[in-house]
Amino acid sequence: MTCPDADWTVRLNTGEYSADLGMSYIQFAMEGLRHQLSQGAANWNIEPGDRFTFYKLLDSVKPAKLDKDGHEKDFFDGIDTSLPNLADRLGSDENRVPQLRQQLTDAAKQIGGASQKAKVNDQAGTIAPLMRLVADFRAASAEVRKSALPAAIRSDLLMRLDEKRQQAEIAVNDALNVGLTATVSDRTETGVDPSSKLANKPDAITTVSPGQEFPVAVDFRNGSTNTLRVKAVKIEVPKGWSTVLDRTRPITAKPGENAQVVFRLRVPKGAAYTRPYWHRDNPETESINHVDDERYATLPFPPPLLRAHLEYSRAAADSPRIESGIDATVVGLFTDDTAAERARPLAVVPAFSVALEPGSQVISTNNGASSAVKVGITSNLNHATHGTLRLELPQGWRSEPPKLSVDFAFREQKKDFQFNVFPANLQESHAQIRAVLETDGEKFSEGYTLVTREDLGSFYYYQPALQRVSIVDVKGPHDLKIGYIMGAGDDIPTVLKQVGMNVTVIPPDKLGDENLDQYGTIVLGIRAYDTQKDVVANNKRLLDYVSAGGTLVVQYNAGVADFNSEHLTPYPAELSRARVSVEESPVDILEPSNSIFHYPNTITASDFDGWVQERGLYFMDKWDDHYTPLLSCHDPGEGPQKGGLLLAHSGKGIYIYTGYAFFRQLPAGVPGAVRLYVNILSAGHTGAH
Repeated sequence: MTCPDADWTVRLNTGEYSADLGMSYIQFAMEGLRHQLSQGAANWNIEPGDRFTFYKLLDSVKPAKLDKDGHEKDFFDGIDTSLPNLADRLGSDENRVPQLRQQLTDAAKQIGGASQKAKVNDQAGTIAPLMRLVADFRAASAEVRKSALPAAIRSDLLMRLDEKRQQAEIAVNDALNVGLTATVSDRTETGVDPSSKLANKPDAITTVSPGQEFPVAVDFRNGSTNTLRVKAVKIEVPKGWSTVLDRTRPITAKPGENAQVVFRLRVPKGAAYTRPYWHRDNPETESINHVDDERYATLPFPPPLLRAHLEYSRAAADSPRIESGIDATVVGLFTDDTAAERARPLAVVPAFSVALEPGSQVISTNNGASSAVKVGITSNLNHATHGTLRLELPQGWRSEPPKLSVDFAFREQKKDFQFNVFPANLQESHAQIRAVLETDGEKFSEGYTLVTREDLGSFYYYQPALQRVSIVDVKGPHDLKIGYIMGAGDDIPTVLKQVGMNVTVIPPDKLGDENLDQYGTIVLGIRAYDTQKDVVANNKRLLDYVSAGGTLVVQYNAGVADFNSEHLTPYPAELSRARVSVEESPVDILEPSNSIFHYPNTITASDFDGWVQERGLYFMDKWDDHYTPLLSCHDPGEGPQKGGLLLAHSGKGIYIYTGYAFFRQLPAGVPGAVRLYVNILSAGHTGAH
């Protein structure tokens, strides 16, 4: 990539090799992007070589430091990044902290001294200046805390000084080769299922619940050639927690020795659960998260719940006894699926996780006298408990049984319970069902799931034990046998079964041997060609199935180039990235006489009301005359998009391509979308023309 000299201020070579990374910067960025598997990025690569990125300075509070060509070498040209500059930034307020400049100047000298030692590989020689550096930052912070600086300035300055002190302590710890771990470990735990993993590894505790008590072992490892004395150890806990020093060993660590301190912690009854600091009340209709705690607004998740902090000192002839510190996140140990021991930050979760399945239910007015609801409950308590489970239902609805008695004996025990629900009437409407567990005077009505990936850490995702019910006036040919081939994954087959359709999920790897003639309609799930190589390999079978009289419904695919190059359609057509993002965009029915809009349900403009998140994506933008476009819509300010629903007769059968976002609408119970989708599946069959 090139850019005219007049149009850039800073040019960065992101293709430059970094010895620390073992690759170029752009390649490192791609490593991160490849985690976005849902967008097909897993196989993206960047070849070695120069890659330039250009930036132009538009405004600055300080004069720009430009060379004769009007350029800078990096973003920090002209910016004083030295430690004493923290004092310069105070302006006239500097006289409120008269010792600060000298303290920062001394700190800068210690950094210089340590750097000189490091350059000649004298790691031991870096220890004294680095420990003095820690002392300088602590003195500077003390000076600022007692000052009369304005509150906002004082807070900002303390944050920066604390950050520098922590960095200096990390450098000291590296130079001394010391380490700290803080691990939840309770080998006296009772109430463990003899058949569970916990029976063989009773210290596998990664979550606790309000009211529980547990120990934390803090281990300090001295890998240096110095004798180190532990001055203080503490566990930093949220307000209201109790922390008791339970057991100690000698806390002077000779070279190569460890020192251990054991604490016993109790989680208060009202402790907050470990959850994201942001949420959406209804993910189906809201696209922006609400931030619940502004302190964490720049972080992906809140910091770990508990931290251990240890202060230690080194007595040496070349320096007075100077203290440094070391921190560790409190973790629980567990064994992963490969039998490797791993650690996860300790989290507070509810004593019971309550999940209601399915999360959404579509009931047909024509065959939905009742529906089944399953409630899954997992206990996080290490003792036997008893409770009552019931459903909160809309007025006039009832469940069989009305309530259930539930018992749990040990931690991580999971049980499933089932209710049959009978609506008060079958008029088209929306309702909610909530599962509630009552035990020991408390109510539990939400579930949590651990979301984890080995190289990306883990966190907990919460959902209310809630089922959103949509009663939909939809007719369907219930004797029509439908084969559904899953792609990237969607819930459409579940919804179709809920409204009484006869659906069989065909595994993609069985497609080559499956008797396709038994199905009246075959559906390819979203991104089936993108994600299932067996679908591509057996595409001719699918097209032959259409020629023999079947109906094939192909939903959106995102691999535009691959889709088009494979020529997967019966007649020429080109997939594009065109989409309609505004879900309220008006939809025009282009062929109102087509049977898709009449059998088995009558489709009108009102059936496009209430759609969620978007109209559709990856529409076709070119097609030959064999195809008939059936609908048209567009985002504000754009031209009509007619390639979202195309129908073609091929041999004796029908081929349909749709980019409309039915995979969002059906699980959300959008009535018109359910009716239209059933009509699409019915194309070419009894009653359709």
